[in-house]
Amino acid sequence: MKNALLAIALFIGIFTAHAQDKKIKVLNVGMFHMGFTTDANKTEFDEASNMKQIQEVNELLARFKPTIIMVETLPKYQKELEKAYQAYVNDPTIKTGYANNEIQIMAFEIGRLANTKRIYAIDHKMNYAYNLSGLAEEYGAEKYFETEKRKKEVYANLKTTPMKSSFKEVLNNMNTEEYRTASINGNADKLTYVNSEDNFEGADQAAIFYQRNLRMFANINKVESNEEDRILVISGAAHATFFHDFFKRSYIYELESVEKYLTEDSTL
Repeated sequence: MKNALLAIALFIGIFTAHAQDKKIKVLNVGMFHMGFTTDANKTEFDEASNMKQIQEVNELLARFKPTIIMVETLPKYQKELEKAYQAYVNDPTIKTGYANNEIQIMAFEIGRLANTKRIYAIDHKMNYAYNLSGLAEEYGAEKYFETEKRKKEVYANLKTTPMKSSFKEVLNNMNTEEYRTASINGNADKLTYVNSEDNFEGADQAAIFYQRNLRMFANINKVESNEEDRILVISGAAHATFFHDFFKRSYIYELESVEKYLTEDSTL
């Protein structure tokens, strides 16, 4: 009898531990913005002439089989987003209001290929001064300019310019640790070097960008999901950098490798 009870207790313990270890899988894809964007950073890219390359990437990422897709548009447009997505799934030749950016070109198409039923808007807007070069010069903040220089060097070395490298190569490079480090330094942390003796002008601006990304991550967390779901997040690379850190240390989510899914012969 004691042995039977011990076996049951052991089974319950193993089952509970397994349940606690099970997390929601996430593929967090950072990229440049296609077409029109209100973001400060815009990359020149001719989507029309590169559709074959884009479709190849879409088919590779669709192997993740997302049950939920999240994109960088405001939650107040959620119903419009769902309507546009359903229209696209029914007829992928139509042009929705998202036809000229990555939401239709990539997110909608990946969702169609993977038969994804749910799509959500997760953006949150907050204005911040991302360029403090004038103030940096005034304060003699040399580390601000050194950080910006290092960021540009990393971007150049990683071949993140779409007109000079294949779309797949650019996307893969924008999702490396080296790129993410340069991105967070170049978009936020460099501002912390620009402060007067009695104030924190740069640090306060960086804090706004951190807050924006925390609120976007909160929007991700507002979406009902469980361990059976697989979440694909497509956003600007700077946002994806923050998300990467949030997801990586989370007890709830488990990050999947973007590189793995962009490798055609990888075992999934």
